[in-house]
Formats: sequence, C-alpha cells, structure tokens
Amino acid sequence: MECFKQIQAKEAFVAVVGLGYVGLPVAVAFAGKVKTLGFDINEAKIDLYRRGIDPTNEVGNEKLQHTTLEFTANPARLKEAKMIIVAVPTPINGDKTPDLAAVIKASEMIGQNLTPGSIVVFESTVYPGVTEEICTPVLERESGLICGKDFNIGYSPERINPGDQVHRLENIRKIVAGTDAATVEAIAAVYELIIAAGVYKASSIKVAEAAKLAENAQRDINIAFMNELAMAFDRMGISTNDVIDAMNTKWNALGFYPGLVGGHCIGVDPYYFIYQAELLGYHSQIIAAGRRINDDMAAYITAQIIKKLIQAEIHIKQANLYVMGITYKENCPDLRNSKAVDVCRQLAEYGVKVKVVDPVADQMELRKEFDGEIIDIQEVREADCLVFLVAHQQFKALRPADLANMFKPPHLTKRVVIDIKNIFLQTSLEEKVYSYWSL
Repeated sequence: MECFKQIQAKEAFVAVVGLGYVGLPVAVAFAGKVKTLGFDINEAKIDLYRRGIDPTNEVGNEKLQHTTLEFTANPARLKEAKMIIVAVPTPINGDKTPDLAAVIKASEMIGQNLTPGSIVVFESTVYPGVTEEICTPVLERESGLICGKDFNIGYSPERINPGDQVHRLENIRKIVAGTDAATVEAIAAVYELIIAAGVYKASSIKVAEAAKLAENAQRDINIAFMNELAMAFDRMGISTNDVIDAMNTKWNALGFYPGLVGGHCIGVDPYYFIYQAELLGYHSQIIAAGRRINDDMAAYITAQIIKKLIQAEIHIKQANLYVMGITYKENCPDLRNSKAVDVCRQLAEYGVKVKVVDPVADQMELRKEFDGEIIDIQEVREADCLVFLVAHQQFKALRPADLANMFKPPHLTKRVVIDIKNIFLQTSLEEKVYSYWSL
C-alpha cells in the first residue's frame, strides 16, 4: 500500500495516459482528490484542454476550466507518477482482428519512464492475456525492471458510457485486478477515492479482461436479437415498437431496442473475444452471428430508405434527403465506428446527394468522416425525405409542425420520414400525409 500512501499524501502523481472519452473523465475525477497528470501524445488536444475546451462533452468546458489536472504531452513527466492508468483506444483492423498498436506503444513509452515501486493499470479493452502476456514484457524490456519485484500491474476495465448523464464514472462499480493481493488492495484504494459505487475485486487479471468483453458481447447479442425481430416484423406488417411495449410489461423483459450498433465498445469488443477464441480452436457461434446481424443493419436500413423513396415516386438522384444524426449514439459527439456514417456512404453509392444535420457531432471529426454537405437544422428546407438515425435530444424536441416546415408542400411530394429510433408517433405522422417507416 506504499503506492497508495504516497498518492494520498500527494507525494506522487496518478497519471492517466490517453485523454479521450474514457481517460479525460478519469483524470479530472482524480485531480479533484490527488495530484494528477493527464498525458496524451496529441499536442493539439492537450492545447484544447489547457484552454478549457472539451470536445468530448464528457467533462464539460466549465469543469475543465477549473480542474487542477496538469496536462502534458511530455512522457518524461510520467516518472513523477506512482500509478499510471492506461486508457488508449484498442480498435479493430479492417479484417476484424484486434489492433493493439496503441496499447503496445503506450507500454513502450511508459516502460521508458517507469520508476521502481510503481503500478501500471490498464483500462483499455483487450482480450484475456494481453495485459500479462503482451504489455508486461514490453514494460519490462523498456524499463529494465521486473514485474512483481520492481513494479506491478493491474487491470480495471473502463465502463464509462459516453453521452449518458445518469450512469457516470463515479456511480458505476469498478472492477479491479492485479498481479497479487497487495497490488489489488492498492489499486482498489486509489480508485475508491473517486468511485462512490465502490470496487469489485476480480480473482485475476484475465477474469477482469474477460468481464469487459462478456458484458459488451451480451449487449451486442441482445440488440442483434431485436434487430432480427425488427426485420421479421417488418415483413409481417407489425410495429416492432408496439411489440416491445407489450413485451416490456413483463417483469423479466430486458428492455433492448433495435438499431445501429457502432462506437468503440459494443461494435468492436466482441471481435476481441472471437479472435482469441478462434486462436484456441473454438469458433464462436452466437457472438459471431450477432456481429453479422448488427454489422449488416446499415445496408438493411439503406435498402429500406431507397425502397420508400421509390414507393413515394421520388427520383433517387434528385431526392432532397437529409440525414438527421450521424454520431454512433444519441447525445454524444463521438463518430468512431458510426454505422450512421455507413448509411450515408451507401446512400451516396445509389447517387443520393446526402445532407447531414448533427448538432452534437464533433464538427472537425465529422468533416473527416463525411465529405458531403453538412448543415444546421435551421437550414433544412424543401425536403423530400428526413432520415432520423440518431435520437439526439434536439430531434426528440421536434413537433409535427416543425417537421412540416422542413418539407416541400404535400402537393409537390410524398413526405418520407425514416425514423430508426422511433422518435415520433407513427399514427400522428401518417395522418398528416407522411410516408413513415421505423425499425
């Protein structure tokens, strides 16, 4: 517990490596309790944070402007830390295999600045074994130190839900694991400084790594099940939303809904499980099937949009179509692995000139991901079709009269509304001469 005592006495820093949607809230939370360093290799990002600008919206500009967190892009400053938390992205490659480049690079850099008596805790999502079998040898090689003797390691999977204002860092129970019992106790004590919900001590690092994959794969499968139901119910002429409302009257209904599944967790983590399982000779059936269904939903939705345009006798290449929402989830600026972006690209392949409206998206990232026209919601005029892919709060606030002002007059076009997230009441729109389709 010497590490914890030094941190609690403010004799040493906690350092967070990687200041994105996960790392920034963790770093700011620790800064409210102890001396904390926030490190990122992106100097432009560090500059924004120092000026009190939070493009993630996870902390907010005001809180960022008043934090005592020390921002740095200088890796040498990590020598001042006794606990180093790694929160770098772990995406997938084009062939759906794990991309561990960032976590390996972070391990190299930390190893070069690691001091005896330190604990390195990984929060990045990985498959079981990565922390001990890939990252630890890198730390040892670069530092010349021995794990278990000169320093220790731990794993604590991130559970932050970007854009969620209810389930926040401090009220989500934290899983912790370490090389030995003393390390686990030290890691738990440090996290308990900021996690009001407390910690759960996993039996091993591999168990903690696997828990993150399991919880996200479970959610992915449940959404895939609802997506499969939605595609079948559409053919049956049944409203999926009505079925869910009826089903959810039972106490043990799970409350999942169909939709696009993207982002840096649910759309990625199951592939980490699939990859390692196949290396060991087990070929995933349920998890792989769920991934196939969810990965194919963008194409299915695109086909439905084209179908509805044709049925409304709207010329596809001349359609004035607006996509409302392009981030991977509601009320979150993150575009990583957004399936809404895939829908836009697929519509463009049909010759549709897509215009995107998203009041929440990180505009700089949006222009990197989408090369079409980006407009404000006030500029939506003379529409033939509105495609609501993401249920941002600003879209939920729209009334039928607001929608009417966005469309061409009804005598000029059949007004098409595609409502993937069931934002609007179907009957109210159909009564007002809309062609309405929801997932």
